[in-house]
Amino acid sequence: MNSSGKPSGTPRRPRRDAEQNRERILAAAAAVMLRDGRHVPIATIAAAAGVGVGTLYRSYADREALLHALEHRAYGLLGQILREVAALDLGGLEAVREFLSRSLAIGDQLILPLHGAPPLVTAEAVAARREINRQLDYFIERGHADGSIRADVNATDVIVFSALITQPLPHGPAWPLIAGRQLAAFVNGIAAGGPVPMPGPAVTRQDIEAAFTGAPDSP
Repeated sequence: MNSSGKPSGTPRRPRRDAEQNRERILAAAAAVMLRDGRHVPIATIAAAAGVGVGTLYRSYADREALLHALEHRAYGLLGQILREVAALDLGGLEAVREFLSRSLAIGDQLILPLHGAPPLVTAEAVAARREINRQLDYFIERGHADGSIRADVNATDVIVFSALITQPLPHGPAWPLIAGRQLAAFVNGIAAGGPVPMPGPAVTRQDIEAAFTGAPDSP
């Protein structure tokens, strides 16, 4: 309290410490799960975060709660990348390439359903996925308008490919080099004028959501 007897406006340190602990736990959990799999012992995650197991459980009651928090965090990271790329005012194909490059750079922090995490089907999660899809569609529509992206490409094509390159193969040479080459091949493949037609029908955001909920595919 201040001299007037009113609570001070300065945030209490315990709250800041708790927020920092949660971020350390999530960052460590993402990296450890990428290395050792989703079923890595909770104690291993806590050790990597530099916190006790009790501290971890005070933030996340169980493994499912931790995975759900990681999924929300991943959507936030991807949303931030999309906003940053949009601010650059790039052409359509270059915007897609920049999104993929930046996603690859933080791939070790992305725990997502297309990587095998349990899919969240809450309204908040669905809205986050819809917004990611909307922004990518904007880049692709710009590419259609400026003639840099072929007409039969949609946002789901980019989302599925981003999931592939942000999940390293378990064995092989340096993943950044391999993934970078695949990224270049993909960008060249979606460029306007590509000689190989895309097989159809197109996979849509609704198809992905239906897969997450177990609903039958639309006819």
